[in-house]
Amino acid sequence: MQKKEKKFPQHNTPQSIFFLAILAILGLFFYYGKEQGVIFISEKRFEQMMVDKDVKSVTLITNQHLVEVVVKDDVLAKDSYQQELAKRPAWKKSRHFIYAFRIPSFEIFDKNFKEIEAKIDPTFRIGYTSEERSEPASFINWSFLLTLFLVYWFFIRKPGGGIAGPGGQLFSMNTLKATVFDKDNKIKVTFQDVAGMKEAKEELKEMVDFLKTPEKFTILGGKIPKGVLLIGPPGTGKTLLAKAVAGEANVPFICLSGSDFVEMFVGVGAARVRDLFKKAKEKAPCIIFIDEIDAVGRARGKANMPGVNDERENTLNSLLVEMDGFSTNSGVIIIAATNRPEVLDIALLRPGRFDRQVSIDNPDIIDREAIIKYHSKGLKLERHIRIRQLAEQTPGFSGADLANMCNEAALIAARKSRRFVTMTDFHAAIDRIIGGLEKRNKIISMEEKRIIAYHEAGHAIAGWFLEHAHPLVKVSIVPRGLAALGYAQYLPKEQFIYQEDELLDEIAMALGGRVAEELIFGKISTGALSDLERTTKLAYSMVTVYGMNPKVGHLSFHNSKQTDYAFTKPYSEKTAYAIDEEVRAIIDRAYERTKTLLREKMDQLTLLAEALLVRETLFKSDLERLIGKRFTSASQDAPSTDAPSTVKQTLEVPNNGNAVEDLDTPEKDFLNNHVTET
Repeated sequence: MQKKEKKFPQHNTPQSIFFLAILAILGLFFYYGKEQGVIFISEKRFEQMMVDKDVKSVTLITNQHLVEVVVKDDVLAKDSYQQELAKRPAWKKSRHFIYAFRIPSFEIFDKNFKEIEAKIDPTFRIGYTSEERSEPASFINWSFLLTLFLVYWFFIRKPGGGIAGPGGQLFSMNTLKATVFDKDNKIKVTFQDVAGMKEAKEELKEMVDFLKTPEKFTILGGKIPKGVLLIGPPGTGKTLLAKAVAGEANVPFICLSGSDFVEMFVGVGAARVRDLFKKAKEKAPCIIFIDEIDAVGRARGKANMPGVNDERENTLNSLLVEMDGFSTNSGVIIIAATNRPEVLDIALLRPGRFDRQVSIDNPDIIDREAIIKYHSKGLKLERHIRIRQLAEQTPGFSGADLANMCNEAALIAARKSRRFVTMTDFHAAIDRIIGGLEKRNKIISMEEKRIIAYHEAGHAIAGWFLEHAHPLVKVSIVPRGLAALGYAQYLPKEQFIYQEDELLDEIAMALGGRVAEELIFGKISTGALSDLERTTKLAYSMVTVYGMNPKVGHLSFHNSKQTDYAFTKPYSEKTAYAIDEEVRAIIDRAYERTKTLLREKMDQLTLLAEALLVRETLFKSDLERLIGKRFTSASQDAPSTDAPSTVKQTLEVPNNGNAVEDLDTPEKDFLNNHVTET
């Protein structure tokens, strides 16, 4: 049997030698220190030691103005000497116990020494000797210089010139660490992997075509735009589009973030900008992608203290010069992305720098359908999955939300040990994204549950009978998220302009829960916090932003170019008082209007609330069976959003209360016949 060799860890030899040399120099420094093993005392203590006859010899070191005193060995047993000996560090201990003190001049010391000898026994007069002793400071200075040289050689320079690897960061801070994708390191994402966004892809395809075949455009005298700014909310696919450009173009692609330029040291950000464009010119034609450019491109001169040097402004100035200054950057195209275009400097947005601004909004229903199809390719779907219906039920979702919805549906299906992802799983994923995680184990008293049921029923009834309210999808009293004890889900229309009566109906619908609590219980609760916040914000927007109030007039106090906090109001105190009064009047009128509506529909309100206490979740089809079909105009026809599989899953929840037993027999029969377990 062969003996297994023991492997020792390998060490980096140059680094080990370097640190051993530093330790050796430090050891010699301490050993040859001129205060080695010496305790400094006063001349009065020296006089006492002479009187006690403890001194063995006295030496005057003339070139150092120092007097060394060596005591006798037999006196070291005294307590005073033992205490001083114990306090001395081990590395300072020497063969002799030496004391020393400084003298101003030789004449004064000689005079004082003779006076001391005159006080003691003449037989103990030991005298003193004078000598010159070599100064160890020269060695210390040379050791310090040698240490500096070794540090310089190891951390800054390397043999053969250049910046050393481990310590190169010390002076390579100006170099930008950007990710470069070229022929050896390609991105596999292409425009085919970007669902929707047809217009944005057309804009970027043109730039890719220019890099591939520039003569097609230059033959007519045209010039390709130098920069493209992608603007849109988070999660809409700006970075994904940039990756697709990198995958489509056969040119180097330099990718970095706006925060990569930000540094606490003065001048580093500007140096990194110059280094970036230097690399880009060497690789031209190429593309530079700067993500979250608002980190470095904020408007200059905002909220700066006088006399303070703003490093971010220096970085921005360097970026502006490099993008369109005296230097020519032919063949270098810049693509940047931000979700805060209002904070960018106007000089950065002008033609010649970012010639084109591509707006990427949340996807519409066609794009949502394409995105869901793309992200569901890798899922094992049930045969009857209705992608169009899912796109209709997710208005306002971004591309990232839709990708998360598909992933959540697959996780929910796997959690329930299903072989395929069903529509039930997709609806559960939508609920989780909108309302948060379902919390059926949350302990809620029956009294609180009744308040929640009537609150949500008030929202549902108000939205069901108001003409311009959004169509109801489902209403539930199952707790979700951090604070949601129940919610009513609506399906907003794909529209961009809202009229005054539509906004008033939305306010009235949001107040339905508070009104229902007041009518049924005679008092209100804290459950309407989010509703009141939404109605207040909407009412103030109607008065101060959209100019929909006759008393305040057709004025708007909204500043879309606001980039910092405004500490002054753009209107007088009298106007502010009028605004507050009109907002309060709008909400009061909407409250009374909703109260009148719910009084008229009290039977439907009670029936719906008791049904929620029994089943916890009701869908649009259940409301149609309970209180009849909803009035809709031609412009309000919404696509069918019934989800039979979801209804079945939710309606099979066990009865958690006996509220239905409180109803009369005809009403109970009506409820049992119309809220069916589909």
